[in-house]
Amino acid sequence: MADVANVRTTQAGSDPSTAELVQRATEQVSRLVRDELALARVELAQKGKRAGIGIGLFGGAAALALYGLGALAATVILLLALIMPGWVAALIVAVALFVGAGVLALIGKKQVGQAVPPVPEGTVRSVRADVDTVAAAVKDGRAVARDGRRV
Repeated sequence: MADVANVRTTQAGSDPSTAELVQRATEQVSRLVRDELALARVELAQKGKRAGIGIGLFGGAAALALYGLGALAATVILLLALIMPGWVAALIVAVALFVGAGVLALIGKKQVGQAVPPVPEGTVRSVRADVDTVAAAVKDGRAVARDGRRV
């Protein structure tokens, strides 16, 4: 957006023509759109990665919960057989597996929560600021640089 700040004059020393200003504006809008799309792509890639990690952790939690159910079934079987040391050991393992599953599920939920919604929020804010700046410039009838400086 430095082009807007560097208002060039024509050979006669007058201000640039309307055609030149329109051409510059078109180039700048084009560059702005490309930059915003690149930013959106990066932001969506980061959110996708977080969602993938969260889903993987949920899968790990499900696997541990399945093992916990197996251990709990073994505990019930051993309890019915009244072999005290066996069922105590199986119960301890089952509780440990469920605790592990709970921890993984909480971590996975946090990761998925950070990735949702998959809207590139930073890019949306940036585009809204750009639109507001351009709208204000058009309304006032003046050129404005991206950082809000009057040209």
